[in-house]
Amino acid sequence: MNLQIRAKDITLTDNTKDHIGNAVEAFKKYSLDITSIDCVIAAEKKGVMVEFNIKVAHANPVIITQHDEDLDAAIDLAVERATKALRRLHERVVSHGAESLKDLEVVDA
Repeated sequence: MNLQIRAKDITLTDNTKDHIGNAVEAFKKYSLDITSIDCVIAAEKKGVMVEFNIKVAHANPVIITQHDEDLDAAIDLAVERATKALRRLHERVVSHGAESLKDLEVVDA
């Protein structure tokens, strides 16, 4: 999993980068084939915007955008929303992919 953090018009501290890195590590528990995560943090007129673009192999990307006045609050809310979306995707994959064509047994009549 490749993590890229970009900041626009804002300076990120090492603590903020570690906070994002630790939160993204929790995404691994869903056993999805996450190829890359792009995190964009931008300053706005009223606060900040945090965007996660999570690319999952064999699925549409999960894009989460969160606006807030506080940077840490925006990161936490975006991570929470991304966790919920990844959990739903994991449940969909597990429930629909219970049996594949390869696993079916051929019965000769």
